[in-house]
Amino acid sequence: MERDTQIAALLDELVAYGQRHDAEKADRLERLRNLETETARMLSVLVQALAPARVLELGTSNGYSTVWLAQAARTSGGHLTSVEILPERTEQARVNLARAGLSAVVELRVQDAGEALAASADGEWALIFLDSERPAYVRYWPELVRALAPRGLLVVDNVLSHADELAEFRALLAGDDRFNEALVPIGAGVLLAVRR
Repeated sequence: MERDTQIAALLDELVAYGQRHDAEKADRLERLRNLETETARMLSVLVQALAPARVLELGTSNGYSTVWLAQAARTSGGHLTSVEILPERTEQARVNLARAGLSAVVELRVQDAGEALAASADGEWALIFLDSERPAYVRYWPELVRALAPRGLLVVDNVLSHADELAEFRALLAGDDRFNEALVPIGAGVLLAVRR
């Protein structure tokens, strides 16, 4: 219980820091762009309920969502791999995961999300959380489908806040009869898609 209290305090600290940091940055690529708390909480509940053995996060940033995912994965005996292209962000995430006592549950990779997917085995991931560079999602699609396990869950953030950028990707997903999907209107909008 004490560990959970410490993690909750760390998450609150990261929210406050992320908001201050992003308010000072005009360039969106310099912002941390952390997940909204209600979305992070939903993601945690999904991981606890589904108990996926292997979870892939594409877009670590400084590890705010990674801490939520790792805490949930630990309770269900799963393991999280989180991919971030910026080494300095990965290092921030490493520090935050250590502070949360969750380092053993997570493998952090400095890698392009597309390369991480291409290197994944067929059906390797029971849950994939996609929160990286949106214009690349259409290009990722064949590898996302291949790497996601049957009955696996794909979770995509920002589908309402950046609807224009994700229109082609959403059309691709909606037209694929291997998937059932649902839009959850919390945070920036979350799309859930389960592979049949």
